[in-house]
Amino acid sequence: MSPSAVAAVRPQPPGGERARRRLALVGGSLGNLVEWYDWFVYASFAVYFADDFFPGSDSTAKLMNTAGIFAVGFLMRPVGGWLLGRAADRRGRKSALTLTVTMMSAAAVLIAVAPTYARAGYLGAGVLLLARLLQGMSIGGEYAASATYLTEASAPNRRGLGSSFQYVSMTCGQLLGLGILIVMQHTLSSAQLHSWGWRVPFLLGAVLAGVVLWLRRRLPETEAFTAEARTADARTAEAGGREQDGARGTLRSLWEHRRQALLVMALTLGGTVAYYTYTTYLTKYLIGSAGLAKNTATLVSFTALAVFAAIQPLAGLLSDRIGRRPLLITFALGCTVGTYPLMTALGSASGYWSALGLSLVALVIVTGYTSINAAVKAELFPTRIRALGVALPYALANALFGGTAEYIALWFKNSGYESGFFWYVSGCALVSLVVYVLMPDTRNAVLSPEEARTEAPTGAAAAEAVR
Repeated sequence: MSPSAVAAVRPQPPGGERARRRLALVGGSLGNLVEWYDWFVYASFAVYFADDFFPGSDSTAKLMNTAGIFAVGFLMRPVGGWLLGRAADRRGRKSALTLTVTMMSAAAVLIAVAPTYARAGYLGAGVLLLARLLQGMSIGGEYAASATYLTEASAPNRRGLGSSFQYVSMTCGQLLGLGILIVMQHTLSSAQLHSWGWRVPFLLGAVLAGVVLWLRRRLPETEAFTAEARTADARTAEAGGREQDGARGTLRSLWEHRRQALLVMALTLGGTVAYYTYTTYLTKYLIGSAGLAKNTATLVSFTALAVFAAIQPLAGLLSDRIGRRPLLITFALGCTVGTYPLMTALGSASGYWSALGLSLVALVIVTGYTSINAAVKAELFPTRIRALGVALPYALANALFGGTAEYIALWFKNSGYESGFFWYVSGCALVSLVVYVLMPDTRNAVLSPEEARTEAPTGAAAAEAVR
C-alpha cells in the first residue's frame, strides 16, 4: 500500500487522544518559547549592555566580546545535550523538559544582577560567562527534549506540523524579546536603556520560567517513551531485578547509530548558520552595515520574524504531504545561491520596507529547514536513543557553526572583508545540500509500538523504529 493510501485509511484518534496531543503541543511549545526567549534576549539587548561590561571606545570590539560570550554558551550545548539527552532517554522527556527550564531561570537571574565593569571590573563579564554556560547546558538539552517530545506526541501523519511548533515557539520567544525591546525603546531614553533598562527582560524571563516549570510538571509523557520504559521494566523483571536498560541514552548505544548522528550534524550545518544569520545577527547587520537606526532595524526584525513564525506550520503540513527532502533541498539550494545577493542588498537597504522585503525572502528560504528539522532528526533514531541522538550531534554542530556565526560575521566586518561571511554561509548551505540530496526521506518512520500496530509495517525497519 502506498504511503498516501496508508494515510488515507489511518484511523483518527479519539477525542480524548486529540485533546491530550493538543495539550502536549501547547505545553511543550510554551516552555520552549520561554527557554528561547531567555536565550535570544541576550543577543537582542547586547547593543545596550556591551558598554557596561567591557572598557574601550571601539563599539565593534565590544560587540565582538559580547558575541564571544554568546558563542561560548554554545560550547556547553554538547555537554547539556549529552547529560539531558541521556536523562530524557532514561527518565522521560517530561523530566528533562522540567530540568531545562529550571536551569534557564537561574541563568536569567544571574544576568539580571550581574555587576558592571565600573563597579566590579571584569567580575560582571565573568557572571555573564557563567550564565551563558548554564544557558548553553539548558538549551543543549531543551532542543532535543522538545524536538523529541513534540514529534512523539504528534499524530503519525502530522509530525511535520507538530514539530514545526518548535521553531514557532523559538521565534515567538525571540519576538517577545524584540517586542519588549521595542516598547522599552519608546518608553525609556537611550541612557536609561544603557544604564538599567536592559536588565528588565532578564528578570521577566526568570518569572516566566517559573510559570512554565509549573506547567511542564503537569504534561503527559509520550506513548513512545512509556512503551519503551515498560519494555525495559519487563526485561529487568525477567533478569531477576537487575537493571537491563543500560543501553538507553548511552554513548555506546549512540555509537551504534553513528551514521545517523553524523547525518544530523551534516544536515544541521547549513540550517543553523543561515538561521542565526537572518535572526540574531540581522538586527546588528542592519544597524552596523546598512546604517539603519536601531529602532528601525529592530522593527524590521520583529515584523519579519512574526511572518516567519506564522508560516512554519504551513511548511510542516506540506512536508507531511510531500515528504521532508523536497523542503530541505529547496532551502539549501536557495541559501547556496541566494545568500550573497540577499546580504549585499540588505547591506544597501535604505529604509524599513526594503529591508523588510529582503528579510522576508531570506526567512522564507530558511523555513524549508526550520519547519521540519526537529521531526527529521527525531525520525532517524529508535526510541531508546532518540533524545540523545538528536541532542549531542545537533549541539556539536551548533557549537561549531551556529554559535560562531555572529562572531565570524563581525570578524569579517572588522577585517574589512564583510562579504567573505556571505560566501561562508553559502558554503555551509552547499554542504547540507549534498546531504539532503543523498539522504532518505524520513516521513514514514515508525516511532512507537502503537504506530507499528496502526501502520502494520514489516521487517527490520519496524523493529528498529520501536525497539
